[in-house]
Amino acid sequence: MYVYFPFAVVLTVIRIAIYTLLPWRMIGAAAALSGMRVRVTGGPPAAPNGENGAAGGRLYACNHRTLLDPIAISSALGKPVFAMTYSLSPLSELLSPIPLLRLTRGHDEDRRRMSSLLTRGDVVVCLEGTTCREPYLLRLSPLFAELADEVNPVAVDECSTMFYGTSTPSAAKCFDSVFFLMNPRSEYSVHFLEPVPTDNPRGSIEVANQVQSVLAGALGFTPTALTRKDKYLLLAGNEGVVATKRSKAKPPRSAHP
Repeated sequence: MYVYFPFAVVLTVIRIAIYTLLPWRMIGAAAALSGMRVRVTGGPPAAPNGENGAAGGRLYACNHRTLLDPIAISSALGKPVFAMTYSLSPLSELLSPIPLLRLTRGHDEDRRRMSSLLTRGDVVVCLEGTTCREPYLLRLSPLFAELADEVNPVAVDECSTMFYGTSTPSAAKCFDSVFFLMNPRSEYSVHFLEPVPTDNPRGSIEVANQVQSVLAGALGFTPTALTRKDKYLLLAGNEGVVATKRSKAKPPRSAHP
């Protein structure tokens, strides 16, 4: 691995240049030549026509494997999208070829931000709140179900050969994208699924559970009732919030099939 490391650094720089400098229509082919493929299944939905006379974007809801999930979806769509996620670092924002917006975990503020972005274009939301390396799906945030008439689930998965693109310690989190790009060969699978209507009479939580079930079925993963906080309590003994001074750990909720 130490012999390969200098080549990995060069390869990472080349891949970052591909995604930040080339037109979106050329990125897929150029990235494949560098050993990074994006495999797309299922057709992306047609652009909305503004039935009520107002233009707007589509809301894509995906699971969260690495910080590159929204970029892989952008590559599959052939155009940039707005991305909203909870875990962001200044390095990730600097290297990203698409606009990134940090969610605040405040319901009203996050709703306002997401609604504003949807009026400007397509939006990708990573609903698990944190990356998950194992074949499980964490509980999804139901906020997205309050913002659009339908949501477009996107099942994403990644396959790397040497370096993981996810880490639990907060000190290493900012390098997750770099680690993934250092792999000699890597692949992202992006599966566009049928839209799910959000007008469920049982509320937004039931819509979130339905989307989780659809994503789990497409990926062959196990849906759970665990949240982002539960994951960090189990793996790192903290709540995954760097700014927290003193937080008492609560026992995690049990998973459900």
